[in-house]
Amino acid sequence: MSFVEKKRTKFLALPICFTTYTLSDEKVTIRSGFLSITEDDAYMYKIQDVRLKKSLLERIFKIGTVICYTGDTTHPELVLTHIKHAAEIKEYILTASEEARRKRRTMHTLDIDAVEFDSE
Repeated sequence: MSFVEKKRTKFLALPICFTTYTLSDEKVTIRSGFLSITEDDAYMYKIQDVRLKKSLLERIFKIGTVICYTGDTTHPELVLTHIKHAAEIKEYILTASEEARRKRRTMHTLDIDAVEFDSE
């Protein structure tokens, strides 16, 4: 399963922006620009957490913004702005990233700084 969505305007949710988001089982690709095109990729296994945001206008026009928090150095936050089917895409990214981590046998561990206490 994969998704291809276009960034939309916040008002009337029209797809007149030149940004396309492509999601596959392996990676997320953001392609933006008209004359000069920039294409950014992030592997699915690097995505650690996902957030869905919907403002009042986004809820009225049935669009949303999905924010992916990654372990990638170039894109610590991937923002899929004003897309349709935002809730479905969020769930897809969560399950696909977990599956990609299982396939690569990578574990996401948290770096929790422990405070040492003196026991006297």
